[in-house]
Amino acid sequence: MLKYIGVMFVALLLNACSNSDWQTASREPAGIAPDPETDQEAVIEVYAADAFSWRGWFAVHTWIATKEQHAEKYKVYEVVGWRLKSGLPALHEYQTKTPDRYWYGAKPEKLLSIQGEKAQRLIPQITQAVAHYPWADQYTVFPGPNSNTFPAWVGLKVPELGLKMPFNAIGSGYAD
Repeated sequence: MLKYIGVMFVALLLNACSNSDWQTASREPAGIAPDPETDQEAVIEVYAADAFSWRGWFAVHTWIATKEQHAEKYKVYEVVGWRLKSGLPALHEYQTKTPDRYWYGAKPEKLLSIQGEKAQRLIPQITQAVAHYPWADQYTVFPGPNSNTFPAWVGLKVPELGLKMPFNAIGSGYAD
């Protein structure tokens, strides 16, 4: 009986602590990025959010957002493994006014925020590093390359960013 209760407890805990339906999980903006309509400065931000479902207990997903001075939108760069199943590169770039969207139910946190003249100076270096990312068409959960390898690699190529990846950014060490 005790074993049955333990199994039921774990099952309930897994169900309660994970969003098993990615299609309905929140992708709303978190409201932590500077608004491009009112903030005209250049911006660089790196975000981390718990990975989807139970994986979020152990790991985060990270991405980079840049906004040129006076730009109306951010460029977001991230690596997403499921794109490979559709024949697309894992490295994805898109433009949006809201780079701080929830990662399938998980609220993002800022790992890095640089604004103004320094950001404007570093954005071309980030763009150059993104263009030369060596694993754009690869994704492996462990040990990498994955979504955390990408920002770590950009951070190595643009050391002035001072990017410090969190301990649970599994795969970030692959960039070394």
